[in-house]
Amino acid sequence: MPNANEDNPTALSQVQRRAVSELLRVSPVADDLARRFQEAGFALALVGGSVRDALLGRLGNDLDFTTDARPEDVLKIVRPWADAVWEVGIAFGTVGAQKAARGGDGEQVFQIEITTYRSEAYDRTSRKPEVSYGDSIEEDLVRRDFTVNAMAVALPEKEFIDPHGGLEDLAERVLRTPGTPEESFSDDPLRMMRAARFAAQLDFEVAPDVVDAMKRMAERIEIVSAERVREEFNKLLLSANPRKGLGLLVDSGLAQRVLPELPALRLESDEHHRHKDVYEHSLTVLEQAIDLEEDGPDLVLRLAALLHDIGKPRTRRFESDGRVSFHHHEVVGAKMTKKRMVALKYSNDMVKDVSRLVELHLRFHGYGTGEWTDSAVRRYVRDAGPLLSRLHKLTRSDCTTRNKRKAAALSRAYDGLEERIAKLQEQEELDAIRPDLDGNQIQEILGIRPGPAVGQAYKFLLELRLENGPMEHGDAVAALKEWWAAQN
Repeated sequence: MPNANEDNPTALSQVQRRAVSELLRVSPVADDLARRFQEAGFALALVGGSVRDALLGRLGNDLDFTTDARPEDVLKIVRPWADAVWEVGIAFGTVGAQKAARGGDGEQVFQIEITTYRSEAYDRTSRKPEVSYGDSIEEDLVRRDFTVNAMAVALPEKEFIDPHGGLEDLAERVLRTPGTPEESFSDDPLRMMRAARFAAQLDFEVAPDVVDAMKRMAERIEIVSAERVREEFNKLLLSANPRKGLGLLVDSGLAQRVLPELPALRLESDEHHRHKDVYEHSLTVLEQAIDLEEDGPDLVLRLAALLHDIGKPRTRRFESDGRVSFHHHEVVGAKMTKKRMVALKYSNDMVKDVSRLVELHLRFHGYGTGEWTDSAVRRYVRDAGPLLSRLHKLTRSDCTTRNKRKAAALSRAYDGLEERIAKLQEQEELDAIRPDLDGNQIQEILGIRPGPAVGQAYKFLLELRLENGPMEHGDAVAALKEWWAAQN
């Protein structure tokens, strides 16, 4: 394991203690697997993010290994040993496995990936890496993205391998590349986005020469598939400090290639302050939404918070009284959100949910100090549907004014709206607003067969329900008959 560095003995001795503790925890499964590879004549090492996280004291149950064994040999060794094996990544030299092992903390289930030593590079016009296998761990480590991910621990002897100074960079909390940044990013342009993601996840600084290379090579990201870009962006957005990573994407020019709506916000102002920076406002809304999360990171909420104002650049108008307006920016923004998320290959459900939240994020501002009727409150709940709790969080997060009195007034007003929603939900089962008569009853009362008329009648009764609340059965029947007579 690593020895303390004379220049920084305290920091590195702490790293050493953390690593020993973490590796002892995973030893039952790691050592057992390593012995099996050794008996078959192959080497095995814990590598990359697993070593980095062990040194940081945050190693989970996802373990990455590297080996000189080819994938077919890995399968022969792992299949009799693992509880489950999958071959999804085998074209890229990776075999996946799951293994339960008993340790000091009881039984733990480990998710394992074993990758053959390799080197990979992009063709200038290709979206997929070309994979070729290597013969040494040193050759494997030099192709890793950053030095803090280019360390390994050979097993079972636990020999620490760090040919590129990753341990010192880890102690200094800096991201550098094993070779030149230009070579690294040319091999795999997605590493530029990984730099931003790791900065956000680990709160590391990115070395100046790496940032410079990102700026010069930003256009290379365009050869990477939308799916890979999306997954890297999601990891960044779900990190503990997404502002840091997003700032690097914007400053480097990468955002202009993958999410151009974000840097566009830097040029805008909002409807309240002529020079207010909508970009900074959006990042603050994102951070405030994160503070309101209750069950861990919420990708839908975070995307909506980041994108809620992207319609402002297209709707900006300079009014005659000197104000700047952005009329209907929520409607335009919802359409822009949908278009961008479709381009990044998000699921249909996620596109629908995020764009709906963007569309609804201003609805509350018509509430004032409680002037809404019960009908308006019902419609608010109906339109939000299952997104209501997220809409609550997004609306509260959208208040970034420094005027404490104004912020307190908005908070009180939204408190009042939530109280009214809760009261109506208790009285009327708002979560499942339906007409007082169903389709079968409509057909029976009106003496009609299934068809468009039933749908029209149902819509009429739903509007009546939203406007007036629940009705007695007889009143609903009378209202339906009166409506039907007017139609005919």
